[in-house]
Amino acid sequence: MKTIRVLTLDDARRMAAAAEDEARQNGWNVSIAICDAGGYPLWLQRMDAAPIMSAMVAPDKARACVLSGKPSKVYEDMVNQGRIAALSMPVVPLEGGEPIYYDSLVVGAVGVSGVQAGQDAQVARAGVAALDGPAHLAEHLYQGKPA
Repeated sequence: MKTIRVLTLDDARRMAAAAEDEARQNGWNVSIAICDAGGYPLWLQRMDAAPIMSAMVAPDKARACVLSGKPSKVYEDMVNQGRIAALSMPVVPLEGGEPIYYDSLVVGAVGVSGVQAGQDAQVARAGVAALDGPAHLAEHLYQGKPA
């Protein structure tokens, strides 16, 4: 059996603070969602002046990452390249979600919504980077292969 690491509320707070700081430094108003390895929310915040809908989209981006183990951008790219069948998958095909890996396992994800797609992803990556230890972004494991 494996020992499974789980995100704590303290981890979520630290990631959310880092993500919020990144957004504020750039003058972006976003919603930030953090979910656990089951795709269930640990944290959701909508910054003042963030679009109302962003509070619904951010958790969906995070959940997409947990379900697939890939950044949500993968699915946006699929759709943009004409693979519209990806729209029927149980994931939101919008950039801005980043999975969190620990010992090669997805332990959660950060989803951000409210500004341009690449900016959402930048804020999400700042959140993941706030974790201490060997937790890291998917780019270390994901090889760019479609789902």
